[in-house]
Parts: sequence; C-alpha cells; structure tokens
Amino acid sequence: MIVCRPEDEGSVRPLAGSAAVVTLGMQGDGTVLESRPEAPAPVAVRGADELAAILYTSGTTGRSKGAMLSHANLLSNALTLKDLWRWSADDVLIHVLPIYHVHGLFVALHGALLAGASVLFHRGFDPEATIADFARATVLMGVPTHYARLLTSAGLIPVDCSPMRLFVSGSAPLLAEAHERFFARTGHRILERYGMTETGMITSNPYDGERIAGTVGYPLPGVEVRIRDAGGSLAGSDEPGVLEVRGPNVFKGYWRNPEKTAEEFRNDGFFITGDVATQADDGRVTLVGRAKDLIICGGLNVYPKEIEEAIDPLPGVAESAVIGVPHADLGEAVVAVVARQAGAQPSEPEIVAALADRLARFKQPRRVIVVDELPRNAMGKVQKAALRAEHAGLFAAAEAN
Repeated sequence: MIVCRPEDEGSVRPLAGSAAVVTLGMQGDGTVLESRPEAPAPVAVRGADELAAILYTSGTTGRSKGAMLSHANLLSNALTLKDLWRWSADDVLIHVLPIYHVHGLFVALHGALLAGASVLFHRGFDPEATIADFARATVLMGVPTHYARLLTSAGLIPVDCSPMRLFVSGSAPLLAEAHERFFARTGHRILERYGMTETGMITSNPYDGERIAGTVGYPLPGVEVRIRDAGGSLAGSDEPGVLEVRGPNVFKGYWRNPEKTAEEFRNDGFFITGDVATQADDGRVTLVGRAKDLIICGGLNVYPKEIEEAIDPLPGVAESAVIGVPHADLGEAVVAVVARQAGAQPSEPEIVAALADRLARFKQPRRVIVVDELPRNAMGKVQKAALRAEHAGLFAAAEAN
C-alpha cells in the first residue's frame, strides 16, 4: 500500500504497479478525502528475523547510518511497552511527533495499534491545540522542547489535564527543572524513558512507582544493560561509563556497513551505545552524556551534564550546553553555551561567579557564551558537534590577541 497526498495521486498511481494507492487529506470544511482500493492487496508473509525497516540515525556526531531493524526487534519492543505503559482500547493518543523517527513511528504508534486505541494526529506541534485535545485524550508522547513550550502556556492547568493518564518524554534529556515545573503546574509527573534508533526503547521510569527527574528508569523486561569504565572493566554502582545493551530489541546491524557494525558490537552480543551513564544498586539508570561529548581537561574527565545541571537553575537561564574546545595548555577547555530566558540578560561574569562554589575548579567553564537559543536537530537534540565546530577557534583567537 502507498499512502500519499491527494494532489500527488495522479503522479503516484503510474508508479505503484500492483500496490494499492490510498490518499488521505482534508477539504476546507473538514471533510476527509479518501480513496480506497477496490480489493485489498495480499498480505506479505515475513519471518521474525527479516528486515522490517532501515532507519537512519540522527547524525548529531557524524554521518548518518542506516540501522536495520527486524520484525522481531519491533514486535518485542511494542509488546513490552504496551504492557509496561498500560495501553488499552480506551486510550486516545495525541500524536505530535514526526513519523520518520523511532519515537513517532514506532514508540508512539505501536502501543496504540496493538491495544486498538485511538490516535489524534496533529500536523505539527502547537501548544494550544495540544492542550485543547487533553479533554478527549489520555496519552501524550513528546520531546523536551514540547514540554518546555507547554509550560509557557497559561492554559496548562490541572483541570484541563485531568483526563490525561500518561505524559511521556524522550529523544533528548528532559531538564529536571522542567520535570518539576510540569508537576507543579499539572499534578502529573512526566515519564522519561531512554532508547536509540538502533535499539528502540532500552529503559523506562516505572508506570507505578517513583519517576525521578534526571533519570531514565530501569531496563525493560528482557533487556540487559551493563556499564564499562574507561579501562574496559565493568563499572561499580553509580560509577560513570559507557552503557552497553543486549536483548531482542537490538538491531541487526548497519545497512551495507559491516565494518561499523563489527566496531559497535562486543563479541558476546552487547551493543555499545556510546552513551555515558551510571546505574544505581537498584538498577535505575541515569544518563551522564555522550562518550563523544566527554571533555578531558588537563588530563581530568569532565562530564558536561554535571555542569549543565549546575547552570540550568540559575536566574535568566533557559538551558545550557557544555562543550570541550581545543586549548593549547589544557588540551580541552570547558565552555558553556547558555540560552537565555525570554527577556532575561544573564551575563558571563554572573554565571561564572555563581558556579565558583558549586563546581570543582577544573570543571568550571573557562568561557560562557550567552545566546538566544541552542542549535537542535529535528527531534530536539542539541547539536553539540555544531557548537564545537563554531567555537573551535575560541582560545586560539585569544592566544593570538
């Protein structure tokens, strides 16, 4: 079946061969336009291990790679999340996510489809339109940017949120401050979870139980995680290291890239995520950052998230991104790029002074750059690679002067 816009039907039909062509659109009066095939196309039988999708990684740190996901990969994740997040036929999902990404195409839709729930498709994200649909919906899945924008609306009040049972956030880290503000405004605690294009969902905060701001919860049933430190040994409780995952959700490899596939897998089948995390004694996982974002300043490891968490609550700060920039003496110097709140004017000296007693000296930013907003990709992830490229000559210029 090929689904296209009504205005493209004439161009698509000659290319479709034996496939059915269906168009979905809307007339000015709200009437749905439909074109249905005269007879259904035959069902294609596929095995569990056969390829179901090739999805390209977001490419924030390099060239995008095609992750090969099997039918078994998708089904295992879908069945687990359906049970974990308590999907039922009575649910109504507000769908505001793009469907070219795992979050919108699989995570949001599969639970609803398996449960026979309803879906309210939005053409894009609009805070007021989303809040208006709370009255007839039960579930919203979004990215942190969506929740930040909802918090700017005066219409976000507990009574309007009362029909909703679940707010899920993913695809990028949710600020702990946003988590607490959303609870204060609505009475609902956002459920944060963690996954990747290559694995679907890996961990989730509990449906019942404590949802701790800044953490991504526990490994899903049937999914194993472990954390290796810089020396390659298994990390101890609450010690940072690179998270590795193994389970039925893990992809088959990268499309036409066997070298990269071999590089990213251990011999025992664990996939190396590249995310730095800690794991508590009870199994709860907290993300620290990307391994590629780790800053080595004067031989000492600096994890950007710790610094960002110290900066983000400061007056006038909307959010921050901490990066490592080449430095002749230190190797890398810590630089904070800070997005200001609307109407606020936080200054570099103010921020530096506020961090003096909160962070060890080697973790304190050598420079603070205040901007209107941080660069993001389509899923709301801050593009630190772009920031590093933009500010790569920051200290070289200072030395030249």
